[in-house]
Amino acid sequence: MLWVKSFHIVFVASWFAGLFYLPRIFVNLAMVEPGSTAERERLLLMARKLMRFTNLLMVSALVLGFWLWLGYGVGMGEGNGWMHAKLTVVALVLGYHHYCARLLKRFMADANTHGHVWYRWFNEIPVVLMVIAVVLVVVKPF
Repeated sequence: MLWVKSFHIVFVASWFAGLFYLPRIFVNLAMVEPGSTAERERLLLMARKLMRFTNLLMVSALVLGFWLWLGYGVGMGEGNGWMHAKLTVVALVLGYHHYCARLLKRFMADANTHGHVWYRWFNEIPVVLMVIAVVLVVVKPF
């Protein structure tokens, strides 16, 4: 079980790294001057590649998480309300990931509707979600 847990932690941390960096690329894309095609295309290429890689990290983290949850019974039983709360956080992270994919498609279609300041605030969401998840798993408050 420790091997599965170790790799789950590595993949979750890596997935979050992608979710931390992708909106930073969106900040830069939102700041690209009109007519700066080369810069825009380079940033879009980076964002597309990062999204593909982050998708792989997400799937790996989820598979290992389900393995721990179902295969080893981690967080099951009485007094494991923290696991329900953590699974809610996981659902929110999945929603955030999905929304990042939608935002990337908007950038690719040159249909972005948000400014760089909005993306700077948007970039803070996964930080908050990660802190909540870590506290739930380590402290197990309920």
